[in-house]
Amino acid sequence: MRPTVFIQANARQMLGAKISAFSYSRNSKRSGDFDVHIMDAADYPRLMQPGQSILRGGHVRGWDPDDLQSFTPLRFAPPTLMGFKGRALVTDPDCFGVADVAELLFDHDLGGKAIAAVPRPGHNKDPDYIATSVMLLDCAQLEHWDFEPLLDRLFARDLDYVEWMQLKYEDRSTIAALPPKWNSFDRLEPGTGILHTTKRRTQPWKSGLPVDYTLRESGPLDLFRRFVNRRYEPHPDQRQEAFIYALLAEMVDGGVLTKDELVSEMAAKHIRHDSLDLIERYRGWALIEQAA
Repeated sequence: MRPTVFIQANARQMLGAKISAFSYSRNSKRSGDFDVHIMDAADYPRLMQPGQSILRGGHVRGWDPDDLQSFTPLRFAPPTLMGFKGRALVTDPDCFGVADVAELLFDHDLGGKAIAAVPRPGHNKDPDYIATSVMLLDCAQLEHWDFEPLLDRLFARDLDYVEWMQLKYEDRSTIAALPPKWNSFDRLEPGTGILHTTKRRTQPWKSGLPVDYTLRESGPLDLFRRFVNRRYEPHPDQRQEAFIYALLAEMVDGGVLTKDELVSEMAAKHIRHDSLDLIERYRGWALIEQAA
């Protein structure tokens, strides 16, 4: 099997996934040697069924197929899609290639491990947190990730969603640590490999739009936001906005995405309404050339 980058997506995040896919190919010198595939939650009927529930953090929660992050179970689909052969890189749709991902797919030494991901100790109050939003996978060692049976277990509440997402069911000896540059959380700097605009509220292509995801924050300021300020906020680093829209400009100029498609996404409130203006502003932005 050809090494493949898999990007999770649903309708709300499909445009982000398309920009992500473009970035991985655009910023690789070996783009002809690997495939890039967007996994759409809509193509998996089990994920789209209403009225289901899951176990999440020990509590039964309703499953919303229309939630902004309904794609997350797809993190575990690539080994099945690869026929349990070869290497796969799976990422969230708000992850963008800055450096050459071929370094991961072809050159990174897994040391015999099945999974490599960036440790994030202390995140979500978990001292052993692993960020599965970007994972390098040796699919031959992951036959137990047969995807449909995993979904059966999820919706039978045999798997706890939180523990599943954090690889708590895996033998820790099979998990290697990726260098932090390959899942760089809202940090765009020299050496960044994959930029992850991980804070949902500040995703650069959604600034100003109404929040369209389930708010689970619990602090006093977050409670205020829940009822009063339910809009995406500008990203604190304008360079990340510039990076995204420079990529988007190249996509439009190259016919990868048409202006009509972009206008439709704007009408659906999947991307901010001033996107055409931002494309003009950031077309050819210098960091794109630095990342090539």
